[in-house]
Amino acid sequence: MQNFVLQNPTTIIFGTDTVPGIGRETAALGRKVLLVYGQGSIRKNGIYDQVVSSLLGAGLDIVEHGGVQPNPLLSHVRAGIARARENGIEAVVAVGGGSVIDSAKAIAAGAMADHDVWQFFKGKKSIKRVLPITCVLTLAAAGSEMNGGMVITNEQTSHKFGTGSRLLNPRVSILDPTLTYTVPANYTAYGAVDAVAHILEFYFTTRDPATPVQDRFMEGLVINIMESCEKVLQQPRDYQGRADLMWSATLALNGWTAAGLGMVGFPMHMIEHSLSALYNIAHGAGLSVIMPAWMRYQAGLHPAKFSQFGQRVFGLTGSPAQCTREGIELLRSWFVRVNSPVTLAELGIEAEDNPLIADNALALAKIWRLKNYDKEIIMQILQGCR
Repeated sequence: MQNFVLQNPTTIIFGTDTVPGIGRETAALGRKVLLVYGQGSIRKNGIYDQVVSSLLGAGLDIVEHGGVQPNPLLSHVRAGIARARENGIEAVVAVGGGSVIDSAKAIAAGAMADHDVWQFFKGKKSIKRVLPITCVLTLAAAGSEMNGGMVITNEQTSHKFGTGSRLLNPRVSILDPTLTYTVPANYTAYGAVDAVAHILEFYFTTRDPATPVQDRFMEGLVINIMESCEKVLQQPRDYQGRADLMWSATLALNGWTAAGLGMVGFPMHMIEHSLSALYNIAHGAGLSVIMPAWMRYQAGLHPAKFSQFGQRVFGLTGSPAQCTREGIELLRSWFVRVNSPVTLAELGIEAEDNPLIADNALALAKIWRLKNYDKEIIMQILQGCR
């Protein structure tokens, strides 16, 4: 285990009937708030009314900024920054999943900067000040409700970049599993895939050979995510299943899984970001395509961890090579079982697009310092997605 510092300043308020607390929690941070949300689902399911009632009840002035897309756009973030500045916003309230929360974070950072917000994502500027953020989570997936990361797509350059800062951790996040009852089956599955990918990025890219505590923790989370996802796909209003899935997705990327692992990377996300930037596909759908192919590539370089994964997560008992091969295939089969795609063809992406995707991914590989990934290697992984 490597040296590490673990600090997470986000307060989690978890459970049923917790949404009415958002007004009280936000009022401690500012009186004039920017309410950031998606494309209308929270109005249909009643969440919008609950949140607005709570904010108004706490005496807050609300400026709305709806319309966040599933792959959040830089232009919408820039519009939110302008709105925040024009209205003297003091705090940002995000109501939605990872895309909404990431947009809120980008607005919170951009509103306090004297340069364009995209400079943060290109690695040209560091985040020094942000508006405080609170959130009400409506989708178990990204983990953005308890971390300082954010991902935004620049639609002009077709680049989907991610960056972060500890300053971007939401001050308070409300997690009520009942808010996810109405999430469609496909996005429930995509969210679970995203959470699994977050865990496996850490699990398979650490080079430390002795991380038994973290290994068991991550393996258990993967098992819980798969089991709870299947449960809620069968029974969408199963509270325990929704609660398990929501909390597991938060734990997957709140800093606890990576503690003590040393240097890690996010190569699967690096490649997938090009898919969702170029083709506007659901992030989790892209990850379920990339993940098995990347795992086969990575297993050829560092096989031991993959054998362990097959043994512990799927109970395999064969040779190390068998456990590696069968473990990857069983994970791929689970993606199929929850109706998440596993080939680029299912996404409507042709083989002749591989060079375009690889070139796009190289830009993020450079920013994220993934020096081992050149165009040839990315093309090899993409070919394995056919």
